[in-house]
Amino acid sequence: MEGKSSFPITDTHAHLASERFQDELDDIVARAVENNVSRIVTIACDVEDSVRNLELAQTYSPVLPTVGIHPLYVHETEADWENRLQELAKTPGVAAIGEIGLDYYHPPADGSTEKEWRALQSSVFERLLQLAVELKLPVVIHQRNSADDVTAILRQFPDVTAVLHCFSGSTKEAETALEMGHFLSFTGILTFPKAEEVREVAAMVPLDRIMIETDCPYLAPVPYRGKRCEPYMVASTLEKLAQIRGLSVTEAAQLTTGNAGRFFNAFPEVADS
Repeated sequence: MEGKSSFPITDTHAHLASERFQDELDDIVARAVENNVSRIVTIACDVEDSVRNLELAQTYSPVLPTVGIHPLYVHETEADWENRLQELAKTPGVAAIGEIGLDYYHPPADGSTEKEWRALQSSVFERLLQLAVELKLPVVIHQRNSADDVTAILRQFPDVTAVLHCFSGSTKEAETALEMGHFLSFTGILTFPKAEEVREVAAMVPLDRIMIETDCPYLAPVPYRGKRCEPYMVASTLEKLAQIRGLSVTEAAQLTTGNAGRFFNAFPEVADS
């Protein structure tokens, strides 16, 4: 099985607005392109990230922006956040709303009770899903210890197509998402020695519903564990996925980039390199 893809690779989830990347973005994007990562979807965690993502997409041609509010940042929103995000989301070239969702793993913020914290997350999540409906945009979902509630809320928005990013849930959770018409995306966790259940899920996902990502600067795949993750490292996750599915690396790139092209808004056509 070949070691490198002759078809362009897509990193469907990167946090290029992260402070950990500032002043190095020229080099980071260049390294990605040198390693045949021709599309990078940069994901927002708050309004400021959303603004920055739009700027990055104007500066770097491989970059596609999203706008959104991560569930762990909902308590930091200003009063006009909804109007601001609505205007940002109308910008031509926005790829998706995200990342949005529910996170029950981390403790409540700002002294909130668990009930108050979850209610605030749910309120923001639902309002952003409604925005996605209005603008006919897909959504990038963050769920942690919250699969049942995320599923219940998504069922209220049947016109929304979602990708469950950094999927590490059970086979049952995967089957539920797939039955609803959603996509699953896998990070470098796929390469971790102890992540057998994640590999089992990746082995059963329909080939037209699977994507790959880095979630950089986090979750560097093997053989880069312990280093700051970058978009070029998604190639290692692609290689593992190809191995799991019995595909060549080029075939896996064609599938995952093709799926990204069908899922994201304003995704440029990609041809063989």
